[in-house]
Amino acid sequence: MPAPLNPQLPTPGSTFSSAIASTTGHPAYSQTLPCEPESARRARLLVRTACETWHLPGLADRAELVISELVSNAVAHSGSRAMRVTVSRPAPDRVRLSVVDRSHAKPATRTASEDDEHGRGLALIEAVSDRWGTDPLRWGKRVWAECALGAPDLTPHGG
Repeated sequence: MPAPLNPQLPTPGSTFSSAIASTTGHPAYSQTLPCEPESARRARLLVRTACETWHLPGLADRAELVISELVSNAVAHSGSRAMRVTVSRPAPDRVRLSVVDRSHAKPATRTASEDDEHGRGLALIEAVSDRWGTDPLRWGKRVWAECALGAPDLTPHGG
């Protein structure tokens, strides 16, 4: 069994599973998390650590924002008890972020009014990532997004 990604991540037997490095295909790390709001922090840590491991710090901020929205959507809409969060590197300059849950409901973008507190997640993912989509699975679905180097910078600029 591969070693955990980072000793600060959960250990086997804890509420969370360990982050496991992929041993086949392109580089990837994944972790099964409870489908609850607090899991967004663990997902961001997984993404940040993977980006640092792969020497892609320029993608970390955008990738963390995207994974937070993917996790939030799974928590709000899937009804699942757990979700699988994966960050992979399909190309040298690109990361793919995904969340698998047990819901078969396909996510849909919507237009949120100025007063709405929710409903902007997929629009934000669409704006910040290079592409995103959904893969139906026999037991649920995978919602994914890809971010590549050279895309918009999220660093605040003084003005």
